[in-house]
Amino acid sequence: MKKIEAIIRKSKYTAVKDALHEVGVSFFSYWDVTGVGNEKEGHVYRGVSYSTSDIQRRHLSIVVNDDFEEITVKTIIKASSTGQVGDGKIFVIDIKDAYRIRTGEKGNSTLN
Repeated sequence: MKKIEAIIRKSKYTAVKDALHEVGVSFFSYWDVTGVGNEKEGHVYRGVSYSTSDIQRRHLSIVVNDDFEEITVKTIIKASSTGQVGDGKIFVIDIKDAYRIRTGEKGNSTLN
């Protein structure tokens, strides 16, 4: 099993969520996060300067079977990429095991 953590633009969340559902990823967790990125210059909107050193993003946490890692990562990249600095990052982590709390079931079948 793999845990895929993706930090994406909040504006791309709906596109990523819909794309993941289309390829069969039906469950994941997410939360809003703030981070510091590589973008150093501020932006001016309607005459007001905004700092971009603190960046609002959405963090997705997805656990999939090993054979579903590549399609999940490719789907996130395709749906979230703008080609600009700040598109985000994806991290893949090995998961030793999983348990379904309700039944005590163990292993890959707990992901269904």
